[in-house]
Amino acid sequence: MASDFSVALSKMTEDLDLQKVYIAENFEEIKVSTFEVNRPGLELTGYFDFFDSSRLLLFGTTEFSYLSRFGSEAQKMVIDSILSFGPPAIIISRNIEPPIAMMESAKTHKVSILRSAETTSQVTAALFQYLNKELAPRITRHGVLVEVYGEGCLLLGDSGVGKSETAIELIKRGHRLVADDAVEIRKTSTHTLMGQSPENIRHFIELIGIINARQLFGMGSVKLTEKIDIVINLEIWDNTKVYDRMGLDNQYMDILGVEVPTLTIPVKPGRNLAVIIEVAAMNNRQKKLGYNAAQELLSALGMDFDMSQTEKVIVDKWE
Repeated sequence: MASDFSVALSKMTEDLDLQKVYIAENFEEIKVSTFEVNRPGLELTGYFDFFDSSRLLLFGTTEFSYLSRFGSEAQKMVIDSILSFGPPAIIISRNIEPPIAMMESAKTHKVSILRSAETTSQVTAALFQYLNKELAPRITRHGVLVEVYGEGCLLLGDSGVGKSETAIELIKRGHRLVADDAVEIRKTSTHTLMGQSPENIRHFIELIGIINARQLFGMGSVKLTEKIDIVINLEIWDNTKVYDRMGLDNQYMDILGVEVPTLTIPVKPGRNLAVIIEVAAMNNRQKKLGYNAAQELLSALGMDFDMSQTEKVIVDKWE
């Protein structure tokens, strides 16, 4: 499936530590823009009706075993027919030495050849994991992302509401900072959102000027990426607004098509936001495990639970 994003073939080669067997002159210009990888099967027999030339080509033991049945001229004819479509690159598993026919064809069609010592299945898994991350749909939003007791908490709110101050307090209490000010959110699967900081501002927090959390509090105070498990909206206390004090209604925020539980915490002097967020993170984990304290309280009070069924409310939607 094609993506709106792409990753440079040279970057992918470096990130996955792939060996460069043959590098075409256009190597630095090639972009990979699809999640899928092709293991040529029917294509080796000349069937190209559903061949996607934007995919990387992966050759393993099976493909080379089939090619070995032919002489060098026939091999080159078969490989020429595939590479004439201009795939981004060929990746070879198990450190197999490519035949001369493949090298000649790659030079003719300017297709780079890369190699890995891993098995074909391992290379496939690594490519899928890497491309899913690099090509994932993404947005960047103003906020703070922290890991609290293993839960990824995305703190949102107007400037000056206390997001960065709360993040510092959470770091001092042993939790970890992922991103401050700008959070890059990627949809890495149907139900998963991963958050990280843009590289140029990673680990920096604006508090009393700019500070570096990693330098100030140590490596254990930061994390590169984290799954977003709950969105916490911090807002100045509004006396005219009625806040949900029971937590019966399950509120969600739609981010890139993924519904994430959300909680609004009103801010006013005297409230310890760090402690509240710690409790919110633990409570969110309990809910995922099937326990809801508000429902148990209603049951203990003998209230008709049918009259108080929880509702699913989408409070906001981010495209």
